[in-house]
Amino acid sequence: MVHESERAQLCAVVDTDAARAAESAALYHAEALTDARALAGKVDAAIVAVPTTAHEAVALALIDAGIDVLVEKPIAPDLEAADRLVAAAERHGRILQVGHLERFNPAVIELEKRTTLPLFFEIHRLNLFSPRSLDVDVVLDLMIHDVDIVLALARAAPQEIRAAGIRILSEKVDIANVRLQFPNGCVANLTASRVSTERVRKLRLFQPQQYLSLDYGRQDLMVFSVGAGRQIGFEKAPVTNAEPLKLQLDAFLDSLETRNSPKCSGSAARQTLGAALAILDKIKEHSEVVSRSVEAGWKP
Repeated sequence: MVHESERAQLCAVVDTDAARAAESAALYHAEALTDARALAGKVDAAIVAVPTTAHEAVALALIDAGIDVLVEKPIAPDLEAADRLVAAAERHGRILQVGHLERFNPAVIELEKRTTLPLFFEIHRLNLFSPRSLDVDVVLDLMIHDVDIVLALARAAPQEIRAAGIRILSEKVDIANVRLQFPNGCVANLTASRVSTERVRKLRLFQPQQYLSLDYGRQDLMVFSVGAGRQIGFEKAPVTNAEPLKLQLDAFLDSLETRNSPKCSGSAARQTLGAALAILDKIKEHSEVVSRSVEAGWKP
């Protein structure tokens, strides 16, 4: 996406595999490197797309070198690493944006404009199984997108979390169901699976006298409203389809130019990560209860 932008120039591609770095760099007439630290003095900004466990090491090296960064989600594998990244960006006056891509989905952008007082969310994000991202649970892989959106719209941290999840085809949790309750009574039910037979990405939001239904994939938003005389009005919100990756990059470039904090800032991503990790803790508690039940009463 960077190579297609008229606002930025792709200068280098970094990969610890020298052959892969050379192959990718050749496509865009860029320099091939095997160490991110070699970018110091060569670029103004970098996109960090490495395994989550390496986010902190790579991003910190770049930030310390005075380079602005866009880090893939989640910001880090744990809150301590996230705190160090946020602190480093603040200390060096660098832009730290995190790739919560769905925030740049045009339908979500329209939803943000129309949200007044969210009272109930019902969200499903189901994927076919893929060997990618198996270093993290489905919560950090898929559900975190929706957790991020719910926190942004609810404008609060959850007061209570209930969650259940199981492993099916990997060593991590592959399917999870979560209930978040917020201080004002708002409730969010979220389901995420990476072992589904179909691809579903839908969000439903209920607020006073309104129901909004969003399809992430189609990038459409349906709005049902109760008007005078309890008449039900329907509107398909005007959403112009666009590539979220491009919108995310444009937002990153805007922050580089204005030096304003990005919408998906390090601090916001840290809050989302905190909620996601709390969900995983609850899933672990539930798994331990299930394990005891199986050991006590299940027979093959």
